[in-house]
Amino acid sequence: MNKKELRAEMKRLNRALTGEERRVASERIFAGIAALPEFAAARCVGLFCALGDEPDTSAVLAAWCRQKRIVVPRVEGETMQFYDYVPESLCCGAFGIAEPGPGASVCPPGDIDLIVVPGVAFTPSGVRLGRGKGFYDRYLTQPGVRALRFGVCYPHQLVGELPAEPHDVAMDRVFCGE
Repeated sequence: MNKKELRAEMKRLNRALTGEERRVASERIFAGIAALPEFAAARCVGLFCALGDEPDTSAVLAAWCRQKRIVVPRVEGETMQFYDYVPESLCCGAFGIAEPGPGASVCPPGDIDLIVVPGVAFTPSGVRLGRGKGFYDRYLTQPGVRALRFGVCYPHQLVGELPAEPHDVAMDRVFCGE
């Protein structure tokens, strides 16, 4: 399958998950990350506010922000920046994704120790297929980014191989809840 076909198929499979299947898979995915020494050592974690077809981050956003500095992305034109997570400041932003509103404090890329990245599909070796706009690839290649990169997806989104471009940024690890 080409990238367009893969995106359509994964979207269909993701939307076919029941609420309970999504909840259980999301809990497993984020429990796997939280159990790691790399997570324990991280002072600042980049996370995302999930769309309806992505692993649900609402519970971990609430839990992790009591332990660590959590930052979430905001799309600004063709770029993306991370801002301190303040739940009451979130508003509907680009592409219908909850993001920090005006007045949020920007997080310099070098402050993030670990970044959790959604994707349409991943390979076990960390190759990532995103939604096609390149926001994460551009962010992760900025000077000063030093964060560990953890991809997250449902088990069916972990595939044997993916078409990759030279600008695609690979993940250090991928978590699918298995």
